[in-house]
Amino acid sequence: MRQARNVCWQLTGPRTPDLPLLGVFLIMFSRFKSAARILVKGDPKKKSRNPIPAITAEEVAEIKQFFPREKFFIFGHARSGTTLLMRLARLHPEVHCNYQAHFFTRYPLLKSLVNNADAEEWLARKSNRWNQGRDLSPLVLRAAADVILERDAAREGKMIVGDKSPSSTIHGQAVRDLHAVYPDARLVYIVRDGRDVLISERFRNFVEESKFLTAEDKRIVADLQADSAPFSDGRRSIFTETFIRRVAKGWVANLTETEAEGRRLFGEHYFGLRYEDLLTTPFDEMTKLWKFLGVKKVGRALGEEIKTEMASNPDEEWQAQRSEGIASFLPKGQAGNWTRLFTARDKSIFKEVAGKMLIQWGYEKNMDW
Repeated sequence: MRQARNVCWQLTGPRTPDLPLLGVFLIMFSRFKSAARILVKGDPKKKSRNPIPAITAEEVAEIKQFFPREKFFIFGHARSGTTLLMRLARLHPEVHCNYQAHFFTRYPLLKSLVNNADAEEWLARKSNRWNQGRDLSPLVLRAAADVILERDAAREGKMIVGDKSPSSTIHGQAVRDLHAVYPDARLVYIVRDGRDVLISERFRNFVEESKFLTAEDKRIVADLQADSAPFSDGRRSIFTETFIRRVAKGWVANLTETEAEGRRLFGEHYFGLRYEDLLTTPFDEMTKLWKFLGVKKVGRALGEEIKTEMASNPDEEWQAQRSEGIASFLPKGQAGNWTRLFTARDKSIFKEVAGKMLIQWGYEKNMDW
């Protein structure tokens, strides 16, 4: 009996000498129960990390010694012309623009690199002489993004570098996260008529998300491939009501939040433009953008390069291969497709959800369309 009590003492730690053997076993049972719970559910004492601090002006100056290029970011709702704007922006000999790193606009986000308690403990540990008592999380995020941003620009010898990353789900938070890491950057926001966004989203839905289509969606696709005529003049809709409401609601949220937060946080370093204006007067719009980005000169020869670039479609072959015969029915990149494809029902639903936003951005003067 005494030997058993000694073994239990070794397992359970110090106790009073007169603790009954039953009490020892109860303590052991409790500890084994806690261990089992931790194995199944995780350590309940493990804390989530504190909010990631925003980078300071001193830290920005420090990291720009290693990554000196000026940064800009192109945001916009998906299917709003961010790709075209990227292609045109990098025509300038001083500007490079990367393609969809999604640092702030698609999960997993850049901040996932340090967004846990273990990373915080290491980066903010007071005993680390190299961090001088600071949480270096924002510097780590900035350094990681800067490496990705500047690699190609460095090879090309360009000193202004950006990234274009659209989003349909993360709106104002993307702007806030961007500002926390890049308060010195410039934010470019491109907007497209939500009705044409809806059509372009439907094209992507049919072509790139076919495995997620509902039974109703599949019937529409089959009927469209069999006879596109009734879909081409507004007699029959290519949309389900659920699809219209979801995309229209997301478009409104994106414009509302991105515009408000962009102006609030970036001030004069915020630049907004409409996709339709880019199509109509591309050289004028790009001249304004390049000057906003800080280029030294905009040569007239860039006008011809813009025309050539806009006349091309690098994705044409890929789109044709995946379109299953509907690429010509849903032409990519054009403005005003909605005027021939929307049914009366489509118009009514879109007005209900997003009509006021169309007026706010100058796409309509009133609700009578």
